[in-house]
Amino acid sequence: MPLTNRQNEDLLQEIAGQLADLNKASQKEQKILPKPQSVVGILDEIKAILYPEYFAFCSEAKDQVCYLERLGILYWKLIRLIHSLDNNNCQSECQEIPKCSEIEKSRAKAYEIINELPKIKGLLAQDVEAAYRGDPAAKSLDEIILAYPGFYAIFTYRVAHEFQKRNLELFARVMSEEAHSKTGIDIHPGALIGTGFFIDHGTGVVIGETTVIGNNVKMYQGVTLGALSFPKDVNGNIIRGKKRHPTIENDVTLYAGATILGGETVIGEGAVIGGNVWITESVPPGCKVINKPIIEKKK
Repeated sequence: MPLTNRQNEDLLQEIAGQLADLNKASQKEQKILPKPQSVVGILDEIKAILYPEYFAFCSEAKDQVCYLERLGILYWKLIRLIHSLDNNNCQSECQEIPKCSEIEKSRAKAYEIINELPKIKGLLAQDVEAAYRGDPAAKSLDEIILAYPGFYAIFTYRVAHEFQKRNLELFARVMSEEAHSKTGIDIHPGALIGTGFFIDHGTGVVIGETTVIGNNVKMYQGVTLGALSFPKDVNGNIIRGKKRHPTIENDVTLYAGATILGGETVIGEGAVIGGNVWITESVPPGCKVINKPIIEKKK
């Protein structure tokens, strides 16, 4: 027989009580973590500061007072966000802000990140130029900034990388996964990527944590810069901290579907890697690697 409304309500109350008890028990053991939407909000704030003409926060984008206002807001949001992660180390004196050493650390990291914004903007300007030069379909720089998924993924990477460098890996990964979910492009914030980087189309691109990419590199959709295997210790546990992903030197082009694996694999300067190629060994500078199709003539 179907349950009555009263029986359904009693069942829901019982389940709610069980979930509440489980959450209370887990909270005793887990750290207090910031909300992902707060991290994404920081990313949006930085995007608006770097590109006010597109994501305007005031009527006059060149007004220095407006920049000062937004930077101040970003500064305090960063402090609060960073401290929300570090406050698990706080003692009782955290209630007295001048005495809280974790607050001071959060302030220092927030200032360092803000101090990097002009450098990030300069790098992104070179990325936009590379996209415009590399894609004949691009009609303007505005189109690239507003509409290209590759540019959004690179912007997010360049911001997230600054968090990664300051041992704020959790925030960096939340940012990179935000871009991944929107664009289908997965760039680990720990990768090292040079200037003038262009990803055309982009869906399915994967760039691993220990990847090193030089200047003026162009890649297409479906490229994987991944690990060949995971080295393990005598107990069978993965050894962390080793270089697992390839190095791509300057002026390399990687066509759609190319898979390049291994921490010792180096794609030399100026090389061209064709579509759907599988590479686990280094390629000398200036070489071209292709899958040569077999065309059978009709008899």
